[in-house]
Amino acid sequence: MCKRIWSITLALLASLLLPRELSAQKNVADQVVWMVGDEPILLSDIEFQKLRMRSEGIRLQGKPDCFIPEQLAVQKLFLNQAKIDSIEANDSQIIRSVDAWLENVIAQIGSREKLEEYFGKKISQIREDERKQARNSDIVRAMQNKIVQGVQVTPSEIRAFFASMPQDSLPFIPKTVEVQRISVLPEVNLEEIDRVKERLRGFADEVNSQKKSFSSLARLYSEDQRTALQGGEYGFVGRGSLETEFANVVFNLSDPKRCSQIIKTEEGYHIVQLIEKRGDLVNFRHILLRPAVDEKGINAAQTRMDSIVTLINDEKLTFEAAAELFSEDKDTRNNGGLMINKTQGSDFESSPNFRYEELPQDIARVAYELKPGEQSKPFSMRQPNGQTEIVIIKLKQIHPEHIANMNSDYRVIKAMALQKKREQVLDDWIRRRQKETPIKIYSSYTDCDFKYPGWVRSDS
Repeated sequence: MCKRIWSITLALLASLLLPRELSAQKNVADQVVWMVGDEPILLSDIEFQKLRMRSEGIRLQGKPDCFIPEQLAVQKLFLNQAKIDSIEANDSQIIRSVDAWLENVIAQIGSREKLEEYFGKKISQIREDERKQARNSDIVRAMQNKIVQGVQVTPSEIRAFFASMPQDSLPFIPKTVEVQRISVLPEVNLEEIDRVKERLRGFADEVNSQKKSFSSLARLYSEDQRTALQGGEYGFVGRGSLETEFANVVFNLSDPKRCSQIIKTEEGYHIVQLIEKRGDLVNFRHILLRPAVDEKGINAAQTRMDSIVTLINDEKLTFEAAAELFSEDKDTRNNGGLMINKTQGSDFESSPNFRYEELPQDIARVAYELKPGEQSKPFSMRQPNGQTEIVIIKLKQIHPEHIANMNSDYRVIKAMALQKKREQVLDDWIRRRQKETPIKIYSSYTDCDFKYPGWVRSDS
């Protein structure tokens, strides 16, 4: 499939930038070697990128000392324009990416303590440094999206793009499946909900009376694994990143020493403590508890699902009609139960096609044993938010692996043609902006064979 090499490389480099102290550990002198507008590029940044990319086995064509600084310079062009256009980052996505990065690095290095020793900083500072760099990466992507947002391809352009591709370069389309699902959620009994609420009230009383700290309670008891180890700290987010009811409570908090009322969300029940407000952003701690579903609730949900299966098997309802009437999966019930691929970066993102590995593991395991048109028996699985659900699935269709053609793969070919056109628009934008931006470049880089030769100027 067509790969988004240039934009992916930009995002990769932006996300890989780490605190300069690490470069100092490598005994690389910090000196400014490029200036793009008023943004400097340091020698330590370039040297660190070489080390990091080598450690990850990334092979670069040409000279890394030329390729890497050019990528950093291109990033600066986008960041400079983003300031002018007031482009903001997606704070909730940044939090998730930083958490994933930290988990991966800690797993590789062995422990949080070793990570702190390696960087010479506390984990909180490491997180903040990485957050700043991830924010740059997110802003670059947002700026690129703004530049290409109006770009479209016509049917004639799609046909011309496909006709121009050599036969031996036509993309290979892997085997994919389309899956429908119906979900029933077990009901939680009122006694369990009352137990969870009473426990949260107890936590709030201990915090409000200053008997215990919110962060210590969060570490011990919160069921949000993403934030529990950080004492429940969520990180700065905007209102749009939170569920409406949750946001209404959090953004109205004013006393950092007291807990909020109990808040119900799809995740469960929460109490919250304000840390800091910064403009339209807020940082807070929270404790999440999820009511447990007992065997009685699961058995009742299983009985409801058995009744749905009987209606379908007796041909009193189609699978699609049953999904619309009974399914509690809000993402699929209005679409006849048909699942949509939400795997970021997948060639099939936003389509009903999935590789087996892109399906939720429990669904993939069941779907693999079905033939097209077959329906599964009911089975239980856990949602990402921890809820148990009873599910049946139907394997709607299997698309065998094949070489792309216009008849069956028009959507894929259209996406490839559109991506090529957008890359050309970005390429043209970079060349124009390069000419308009004041640039100073250290003399040792003037002999590089750059993709964009305009970096080297007579006054550099």
